[in-house]
Amino acid sequence: MIELAGIVILGIIAQWVAWRLKLPAILPLILIGLLVGPFATLFTEDGSKLIEPIWNGRKGLFPGEGLYYFVSLAISIILFEGGLTLKRSEIKNVGPVITKLITVGSLVTFFGAGLSAHYIFGLSWQISFLFSALIIVTGPTVITPILRNIPLKKDVSAVLKWEGILIDPIGALVAVLIFEFISVGEGQAYTMTALIDFGKILLFGFTFGFTFAHGLAFAIKKDLIPHYLLNVVSLSVVLLVFIESDIFAHESGLLAVVVMGMVIGNMDLPNIKELLYFKESLSVLLISILFILLAANINIADLELIYNWNTVVLFAIVVFLIRPLGVFLSALGSNLKFKEKLFIGWVGPRGIVAAGIASLFGSKLMLRGEPGAEYITPLVFMIVLGTVLLNATTARLFAKAVGVFLTKSEGIVIIGASKISRLIGHYLMNNGRHVVLIDNNETNINKAKKIGLEAFTANIFSDSLTDNIELNDVGYLMALTGNSDINKFAIKKFGKQFGENGSFRLVDTDEMIDPENNPTEGLFSHTDDFIKLMEAARKYPAIHEIALNSQEHYLDLIKITEADEDIIPIFIKTPEGELKIISSHSDQFKDIKNGYSLVYLGKMFDIDQSALKTKVAGE
Repeated sequence: MIELAGIVILGIIAQWVAWRLKLPAILPLILIGLLVGPFATLFTEDGSKLIEPIWNGRKGLFPGEGLYYFVSLAISIILFEGGLTLKRSEIKNVGPVITKLITVGSLVTFFGAGLSAHYIFGLSWQISFLFSALIIVTGPTVITPILRNIPLKKDVSAVLKWEGILIDPIGALVAVLIFEFISVGEGQAYTMTALIDFGKILLFGFTFGFTFAHGLAFAIKKDLIPHYLLNVVSLSVVLLVFIESDIFAHESGLLAVVVMGMVIGNMDLPNIKELLYFKESLSVLLISILFILLAANINIADLELIYNWNTVVLFAIVVFLIRPLGVFLSALGSNLKFKEKLFIGWVGPRGIVAAGIASLFGSKLMLRGEPGAEYITPLVFMIVLGTVLLNATTARLFAKAVGVFLTKSEGIVIIGASKISRLIGHYLMNNGRHVVLIDNNETNINKAKKIGLEAFTANIFSDSLTDNIELNDVGYLMALTGNSDINKFAIKKFGKQFGENGSFRLVDTDEMIDPENNPTEGLFSHTDDFIKLMEAARKYPAIHEIALNSQEHYLDLIKITEADEDIIPIFIKTPEGELKIISSHSDQFKDIKNGYSLVYLGKMFDIDQSALKTKVAGE
């Protein structure tokens, strides 16, 4: 009982430490696992581990293969949650690169790492290529924390995110085929077994994943599942899909749950966000438990096997030669720049799938007496821990060094997707700005998507926004909801992360009627709140531009807008096309001259048409 509670407590402490230090949680989790596992044997009186994952006759949490059954089920839930986050819209520009990374890149890693392990450690070809198959996978749970605090182009983040999720079942598939090769033996028997297993994994993985995804979606849409049971029913369906698919084709369950997650994640499904929040929380708990258990299961003797310079050489070849080579070959002919390829080649941390399957296959082969099997688990853990440590400590510096670090984050997050937000967002998008609308109202989000805007449903009171690596290029925050409390909360919680160049919110009614109460983050005008904006947009749903010729001209127009409720200034446009957000302090711009324009919402200015340049948003 103490051990079980201790794993959960230590796991959550590790997650908190990782959050505070902005590190991938896998790093403190593995270190804790090693401390309570193999390293503890050096200090305890009887030479035993503080936490013994597998029953050894005296103590242990899981009998027989119970640990690996638990690992397999937990990984299925983690991969399903990852599949839910994969949106087709993210890969419009980089789809071919991702496809090549999980095919060509996998082949480069498989053969390169296999050859290296064979010649450096003198392992048999079978064990060498089993090792290389296991390190094909990267890991979304490791990559996401690394990228979360690095401002990158959306395409670069999307490539790493999608690769990390999709490559997990592929690596598992290759590892299974090599394991079968070792078990069955080479020759015609293996060839037939491999072909049959490969076909079965693809067939049952895609079939079960696709079928059950649509079945669950149908049940949700028809309200066949009560709201309070939605999350647990979904969880049980994921486990059912994983187990059923695995029964028909061994190791096809991972592919099935990823496919299921992708299909559901790209459906217009009610309550999908609630499902995702639940799975995120569950994934955090499972990852915390898994890494401590798997690290604690390693023995000191296993670590002594790889405590030499051969390990350093193998690690260097895998990280500094094989990974970049696979990336550059996969990105041939793509729109990615050289520096972006270099960064993607640098970031390739391995994660939970590699560690879990390595522990399973390594132990099974050791029980069969396979020569060299004792190297599998420690070598894979060395790659996992080393790549995570390297990428976690150097990714940000490396991004700056190669020039992919966005020093000027021009993206804009708009909290709220009402008509006002959609009008402003559409104008920004047409002027070359990356804009994302966030709302918990599905109807508003769907309307935004129909006009081509990037938008997603989210609860700003959740921490999920801070985990969204697609928002890494965002530097401005505009809170445009009709709820002043939400607007203020958004500024307070997300202003530092998404509003480094400027955080703004609409003034509330109390502030509007009190000229002395003009907040520094006030947006557009001190006399226009959400109600006035909506009314102006209802009567005149358009955004216009009017040419400016001097600072005095600008101030004169601002006075007109203050007297006319149907004209609301929103941006200043420079001669170079740069848009500057107008705040409620109208005296913020001091250097306006000929060539600048005032961008405003609502009714057109009633002045001499020769001075007017009009542009309606969307035209």
